[in-house]
Amino acid sequence: MRHGDKINNLSRTKAHRDALMSNMASQLITYKRIITTHAKAKALRTYIEPLITKTKKAISKEETMHQHRIVFSYLNDKAAVKELFTVVGPKIASRPGGYTRIIKLGTRLGDNAERAMIELVDFNEIYGKGIEEAPTAAKKTRRSASRGKKKSEGEATSGDVTPSTPATETPAE
Repeated sequence: MRHGDKINNLSRTKAHRDALMSNMASQLITYKRIITTHAKAKALRTYIEPLITKTKKAISKEETMHQHRIVFSYLNDKAAVKELFTVVGPKIASRPGGYTRIIKLGTRLGDNAERAMIELVDFNEIYGKGIEEAPTAAKKTRRSASRGKKKSEGEATSGDVTPSTPATETPAE
């Protein structure tokens, strides 16, 4: 019986699971998004969000050093810890939680496993700054030529080039 067992074991031993989570967390911090299975992404979210929260707790120099050591004991990667405290930490300082986003990507061809992309929320340019520019683009529609009436030769649209008009203009000197 699994009463009160909230940890997803991922069919691995404790040592293997710790190594897997440590490596995936380091890669997520380094590359800001990774593609993995959905179960591993959900397990990684519970592993990395407390580590990201530790970057905000530093008040004095001693506490900062202490938080560095705690995070290093989980990640075992100096470059990832430095990236977390220098790049990721200041950018998420105002966010109260929910530092990661999981997006489902469908199934994998070989074994039909559910794939997902996990990413750091504040490092995504698609959902952040570019969202205001997307609605301003003109809406394009696709229409089949067979549905409407066929054009007669006398009708010309603005997109058609007739033989009497040149395709390019020569600059006036």
